[in-house]
Amino acid sequence: MRYVAPTREAFDRRVLASPPLLDWAAYAHFIDSDAWPDTAGLNALLPADTAVRFVTQEPALLADGLHYEERIARGAIATRPANWHDLFNALVWLRYPTLKHALNARQVAEIERMGPRERSRAQCALTHFDEAGIIVTLRDADMLAAWDRHDWQTLFWTHRDAWLRGEARAEVFGHALLEHALTPDKLLVGKAVVLMDVDDAAAVCAKAIARGEILNDPQELRPLPLSGLPGWHEGTAHAAFYTTAPCFQPVREGRVYPPALGSAHASP
Repeated sequence: MRYVAPTREAFDRRVLASPPLLDWAAYAHFIDSDAWPDTAGLNALLPADTAVRFVTQEPALLADGLHYEERIARGAIATRPANWHDLFNALVWLRYPTLKHALNARQVAEIERMGPRERSRAQCALTHFDEAGIIVTLRDADMLAAWDRHDWQTLFWTHRDAWLRGEARAEVFGHALLEHALTPDKLLVGKAVVLMDVDDAAAVCAKAIARGEILNDPQELRPLPLSGLPGWHEGTAHAAFYTTAPCFQPVREGRVYPPALGSAHASP
C-alpha cells in the first residue's frame, strides 16, 4: 500500500523530538512551520558556488523531456510545492550534497548506458539508497556478524550500550524514510550501507559510490529495522520487542551480504 503522509496541518509535531527527525533539528523550521517553504527559501541555504538549484516542478519545466536525473546534472532539482517527499529530498541535498552528487553522476552514467526506458541493477540500488538509505558505522565485528544472520536481539539489545554511547551510529539519508517518520510509532526499515571503524562515514560512502565500488546491485544493501535502535521506538525498552515486532525478519536462506566498507576485506 502506498504511504500517505499526514498533512502539514495535522501531523503530530512530537515526532520532531524523536529519532530520526530529531537528528534533523537544524532544519526543523522547514518541517514545523505552518507554511510550506518555497524554492527560494531552500536555495538561500545553498552555497554560493553550488552547481544546482531547487526549481519548482511545473509543466513548463517538464516539457524539456529530460529524465529527472539528467535535469539535476544540468543544475535543476525539480521540486514539487507543498510536498513532503520533495521537501525532505531538498533537506538531504542541503546536508549531504557530496553524496547526492555522487548518486546523480552514477544515475546519469547509467541512463546514458541503458537508455531512458531500461533500468540496470545499479540504477535500482542507487534509487533504493537515495529513497531509503542509512549509513551505519560500527566498531565491533560481533555486531556485524549478528547483522549478517539477522540476529536482531544481539545487534540491538545485547549491544545496546554501543548504540547509546555512539560507538555504533546510524545516519538516515533516505528522504522517503524521513517522510515515513512523520507517522508516530511507524516501524521503519531502511536499506543500509555499513562501514567499519571510520570517522567521516558519509564522505567515505560518497567516494565509494563515485568510484563505483558500491551500489551496483540492490542485494548489496542490508535491511536495517531502524525501530530497533535503542530509544527510537518505545518497544526498545523490552528484549521481547526484538523477537515479536514484524519489522524484525529472519534472514532469507542463501542471503549473503558484502563486507563492510573499511573492513579488511573491503576496497580501500
